[in-house]
Amino acid sequence: MQSDLFSALNWEDALEQLRDGGLLRDLDVAIARFLHQQCSEASYEVLLLAAFTSNQQASGHLCLDFENDALSTQLWGTSPPAELTQLLPGTPDQWLTALQQSPLVSNDGSTPLVLDQHRLYLRRSWSQERSVADAIAARLATPSGLSAQQLHGPLQALFPDSGNGTNWQQVACALASRVGIGIITGGPGTGKTTTVVKLLGLLQSLAMENHQRLRIRLAAPTGKAAARLTESIGDQVAALPVSDAVRDSIPTDVTTLHRLLGTRPDSRHFRHHAHNPLHADLVVVDEASMIDMDMMASLLAALPAHAQLILLGDKDQLASVEAGAVMGDLCRHAFEGRYQADTVEFVAQSCGADIRDFREEPDQPGTALAQSTAMLRTNWRSKDSPGIGALATAINQADLGKSREAFRDYPESLNRHRLQNDNTQLENLLVEGSAGHAGLRSLFAAVDSPPGNEERDPWAAGLLKQLTHQQLLSGLRSGPFGVEQLNQRLTHYLQQQDLAPEREWYAGRPVMMTRNDYQLGLMNGDVGLTLPGETDDNGNHRLRVAFQLPDGRIKWVLPSRLDGVETVYAMTVHKSQGSEFRHTLLVLPDAPHPLLTRELVYTAITRARDTFTLLEFGKPSVLESAIRKPTWRASGLADRLQG
Repeated sequence: MQSDLFSALNWEDALEQLRDGGLLRDLDVAIARFLHQQCSEASYEVLLLAAFTSNQQASGHLCLDFENDALSTQLWGTSPPAELTQLLPGTPDQWLTALQQSPLVSNDGSTPLVLDQHRLYLRRSWSQERSVADAIAARLATPSGLSAQQLHGPLQALFPDSGNGTNWQQVACALASRVGIGIITGGPGTGKTTTVVKLLGLLQSLAMENHQRLRIRLAAPTGKAAARLTESIGDQVAALPVSDAVRDSIPTDVTTLHRLLGTRPDSRHFRHHAHNPLHADLVVVDEASMIDMDMMASLLAALPAHAQLILLGDKDQLASVEAGAVMGDLCRHAFEGRYQADTVEFVAQSCGADIRDFREEPDQPGTALAQSTAMLRTNWRSKDSPGIGALATAINQADLGKSREAFRDYPESLNRHRLQNDNTQLENLLVEGSAGHAGLRSLFAAVDSPPGNEERDPWAAGLLKQLTHQQLLSGLRSGPFGVEQLNQRLTHYLQQQDLAPEREWYAGRPVMMTRNDYQLGLMNGDVGLTLPGETDDNGNHRLRVAFQLPDGRIKWVLPSRLDGVETVYAMTVHKSQGSEFRHTLLVLPDAPHPLLTRELVYTAITRARDTFTLLEFGKPSVLESAIRKPTWRASGLADRLQG
């Protein structure tokens, strides 16, 4: 029955007011109405809480957490109108009581809503979270059969210069070899790719000594991330101190997770699943911070029971676009280590490293997950770009003073410009170039000089590489400082400079896929460049869009075949994940914004290889506000893996 607290309110009117006030979507209202059709006695508060739980998916949350201090912000945002918050009176305890009494709610997944202790889920999200936790727990309980003695010799050969110190790359290889899952996290420049290549050499060598050959698959969440790993992995595999047979058995081609699992057009299901698992013994996934809960559940379901999974990523980056923060949840205590005594001994025997300073403590016990997690702690790239490393560390530690010092101490790699919104400072920086990097004018000049038909592919590959020399980023999609208007501004300026004609498609236009196109083999986030194509009989060039596939090949596509694309002179920080640019420029708006967080700024900074430029349209307090605000996503995954 409906409680007296809500008896004077009409749930449909309340939902419509919340939707009109921007706190709910049409989808959320539709779900509440559907639940009322299934159960006409459903109470006011349960229907509203169901709509709010649905709405949380759009913000990356898997559930409503009634015991979290951020619940009010999760429901209402930072400054909601009082007339809207009054539509859901009561306290979390009263809401929990109403949920526990509702026929729409269970704790076992038998109803559309699931109340798991103090967290409310839609059934699908609850099922995915539980299946991921169960699958990871099962792999943590599956020993590889490799002893510390077996690992010692190969690890010494792969890391001959470790000396007496702790080489965390070597430690990561040892820990990742113990059970059916290994997790390696670290910031840019810490050697995640180097580590995983040596891990592949280690495991394949040991397998072939036993007259076996591991079937290895390499994947990344996006085409850009896959292409970047493909580009960097080949030379490292060739340099491995292993036999030619072992080296030849290690793949260097990286695919996307969608292609690995086998996409099915017009379906959210994959060809590979629990009843048709992947043909693989070892699966490595790079940029794992980009994997949402839905994709992680699909990946784990498709793995054979015997297969080993290695996840690589930076735990401090932005979480996935869709719901969940899987890598962050898995690596929540990676910095502390929390290694148990047997793990400390295993590492000492397998590679001679001393990790006693990272042992578990009585008030910080080590879980099974912690024993298979390694954090790479040395930035090998810092000598080349010390400013970027210093700024990223300061942002990560929420240290405002050190962030200001970094800009002051490293002017050769860090720039900070205060811009006005009523002039063309921004456009001029992007078109003419800055900080020693060429701008869009240089790119358009190169595009304007196409080679003969037989040389088009290497020419296109070079221009796509040039496109990564400079990239403008924003944390926002809409509004005057979002990528939509920034791209419009830059396009208009290019037209004024007679670099681009006033039409939709023109040579030099960079585009990004906004959804998967399985027929073309292009995925959401893939970037292409519009170029003069092959010449016809009259010597005229027809426009084509060049995309570089993960294996390095160039795919040419007619513009008319591309429906889901957008201009990408500027891209969101989310879309930039998995990419690296020589010069990254981040636009900050004129006022703080809920989407501007510490992880977003950190991710933008770490996309830069040589130079980072901050473009501020407001006061320094906008950056400071973002640094003070860490991302939080409601999820029960970390708690499920504590046992």
